[in-house]
Amino acid sequence: MSYSYSFLACITLVSCSIAVNGQLTSTFYSTSCPNLLSTVKSAVKQAVANEKRMGASLLRLHFHDCFVNGCDGSILLDDSSTLTGEKTALPNANSVRGFNVIDTIKTNVEAVCSGVVSCADILAIAARDSVVELGGPTWTVQLGRRDSSTASLSGANSNIPAPTSNLSALISSFSAQGLSTKDMIALSGGHTIGQARCTNFRARIYNETNIESTFATSLKSNCPSSSGDNNRSPLDLQTPTTFDNNYYKNLRNQKGLLHSDQQLFNGGSADSQVTTYSTNQNTFFTDFAAAMVKMGNISPLTGTNGQIRKNCRKPN
Repeated sequence: MSYSYSFLACITLVSCSIAVNGQLTSTFYSTSCPNLLSTVKSAVKQAVANEKRMGASLLRLHFHDCFVNGCDGSILLDDSSTLTGEKTALPNANSVRGFNVIDTIKTNVEAVCSGVVSCADILAIAARDSVVELGGPTWTVQLGRRDSSTASLSGANSNIPAPTSNLSALISSFSAQGLSTKDMIALSGGHTIGQARCTNFRARIYNETNIESTFATSLKSNCPSSSGDNNRSPLDLQTPTTFDNNYYKNLRNQKGLLHSDQQLFNGGSADSQVTTYSTNQNTFFTDFAAAMVKMGNISPLTGTNGQIRKNCRKPN
């Protein structure tokens, strides 16, 4: 790989404030914002202590950001007279949340190093810290992303996998982002925390046959056949606020909440990996962490591309 002069200059200087050729680095803010990681961790810890579910929400924000034009903070942009954001897209409307927590983190980060850290990087760090807070694995977050000044409603509608997806659609959706089938199955394990709305699993519990009957029955009281669209149920009924491998154990017992979940264990090519994760949590944790790093590296804006937003909700 050939490095530009700016990168060579960067590695010989005490302070480095550029990421070159899409190359992210774990030490990006080590001199420009040395208290960044502790500042984010403290705010995430507080948010998750206030509401356990927020951990899943912050993880999901990073995922929904990265799948639309890369990890560029575009999901955080509010609609305005000059910009159509992604918050009203079908996968996001009445669903993605945690924006106020990101606002708080941004305010806290600005207080220790103003105008230095991108909202996209804050999302990546907050996702990792959320998983750790709920008992999951840690990983080294690569940093140096910059923020976009635009968003893509159409991209959010078309790129984020739907809860009705079958296995081949899931594989294709992740492949389009440079993620392997193995990555997809590992990242799906994020559904060991969080909740889903009735509208996204109603068809499964009333119409599908590859679902354990008592499990389906238990969900129907909270998800009537024709009402209660926004009523929620945990994606993992066993330990809904603990990051563990119960999600995969549930799939083997036909207790996947979403159609797309159960597709990972339905007599297809994903079955063996689900079985491995269901019996070996350490393997799942290792693969999940590696896949998160890989996902976080989808098409970042670096160098002079993008901007460091002052307010995560609007371009500068």
